[in-house]
Amino acid sequence: MLVIAAASSLSACKTSPIGTSGTDPSPGRSPAYPATGVLVLYDTTGQYGSLGELYAVQAGNLASHFGSWDAVPVTKYTPGSTRKYRLTIYIGSTYDEPLPDAFLADVAAGAEVLWLGGNLWQLIRKYPGMGFQAATIDDAVPSGVRYRGTDLTRSASAGGLVSTTLSPGVYSKTLAEATMPDGSSRPWAVRVGAVTYIAEVPFTYVSFDDRYLALADLLFDLLAPQTAERHRALVRIEDVGPHSDPAKLREIADYLHSRNVPFAAAVFPVYDDPAGVYSGGAPVHRTLSESPQVVDALRYMQQQGGTLIMHGYTHAFAGGPNPYGVSAEDYEFYRAHVDGTGAVVLDGPVPEDSPSWALSRLEGARAEWTKAGLTPPDIWEFPHYTASATDYRAIAGAPGIRARYEQVLYFNGILGGTGTRSVSQYFPYVVKDAYGTPVIPESLGNVATQRFNQHGVRLAPDLLASAKRQLAVRDNVASFFYHPFLGLEYLPQLIEGLQAMGYTFVSAPTLLQP
Repeated sequence: MLVIAAASSLSACKTSPIGTSGTDPSPGRSPAYPATGVLVLYDTTGQYGSLGELYAVQAGNLASHFGSWDAVPVTKYTPGSTRKYRLTIYIGSTYDEPLPDAFLADVAAGAEVLWLGGNLWQLIRKYPGMGFQAATIDDAVPSGVRYRGTDLTRSASAGGLVSTTLSPGVYSKTLAEATMPDGSSRPWAVRVGAVTYIAEVPFTYVSFDDRYLALADLLFDLLAPQTAERHRALVRIEDVGPHSDPAKLREIADYLHSRNVPFAAAVFPVYDDPAGVYSGGAPVHRTLSESPQVVDALRYMQQQGGTLIMHGYTHAFAGGPNPYGVSAEDYEFYRAHVDGTGAVVLDGPVPEDSPSWALSRLEGARAEWTKAGLTPPDIWEFPHYTASATDYRAIAGAPGIRARYEQVLYFNGILGGTGTRSVSQYFPYVVKDAYGTPVIPESLGNVATQRFNQHGVRLAPDLLASAKRQLAVRDNVASFFYHPFLGLEYLPQLIEGLQAMGYTFVSAPTLLQP
């Protein structure tokens, strides 16, 4: 599930076909930039100032795929900073954030800049000859974004865009278009000189099919333009534990092996159902070492091309229902409850949350793996993708953990700011995120055959439709997870559908290789 941050109040647009116009006075890119490094500048003032930090973290995470990044509030910009970096990303999320004259001057002097959202009008007022003639907020709401021949979705909740008008005769290139409900189109991403401008902040109301993918791909143009087209896929068998059916695990492994598909299995080593929800009221506590048939099935999965990863310790909270009281259904590293509408609400860190507590869960899990005769994995996935910033950092710094494999929750304070907001982010390629760990992508979600909590039905055709849109990212990883209790009812459609699209399945560890 994606935890969506609130949208900023920006909006807008202008009609223009995809392509170029005017005469390019200086084709090619300036050689006067460093080879690597991205500077992320973000807004911090106003009612939604805390969102700026979250947007900056998300932009930095994407940029990390290409190298190092630093983030600074734009109000603290110092003259000449853009010259120290390959690219500067400015995120205009607060209307009329006071932009320093030094920043505007460096942009006008030819700094390579990716500008997202608002406040372009400040640059235009200060330097009217740069090629942008006007920028205004337009409340007309696009229905989607067309990029690289792909129609990407866009939630109506994201509002309108910023409409730009270019100076007559200026050379420009329209990189993506916003499509309107009446069938017309308006520029969504345009390049003028050394400025690549996107008419919104595309981190709001994000889905697996979203215009966020266009931003993720445009970074290749700016940071790795020679990247060849490549499309890889991952499958992860989810919530495997001592309670799992060994026959289904073997059946799935056999099928994947028959298709030459490497795969992962996310395993938690201790299963608890203290109220006997699924055992007629009799409490159940079971470990891997007490489940030899499951252990044998896990070894068999490895022989068939499977990589085992560590999916928490108990996938549950020892202090009571969280929210249901059964392993695999509960959160382990965060408190949660179900509200009156049936939706799961995240409440905050567990009472004992600390680096030492998080590491104790890791060490407890490792001890159970070892007791079962299995080597503890070096790839980690948080249960339900949810933990506190403290826990993420603790696992990131733990010896023997080289990567995480998940979507990720990010909080205010990561960059030193204040606020109580959080946002979840998925990635279309490997990143080294703000917590300091390489993150293997999960970008498609899973098959869900019935509505549960706030999660709707999502079947194989829905995942395949998302994977098709994600081909818009020139070097992407389409990654999904699958619960073994479904058997082979939906898995062949997914595997063979992705292969038919041109995706090549790889093992998760290969994505960590240089």
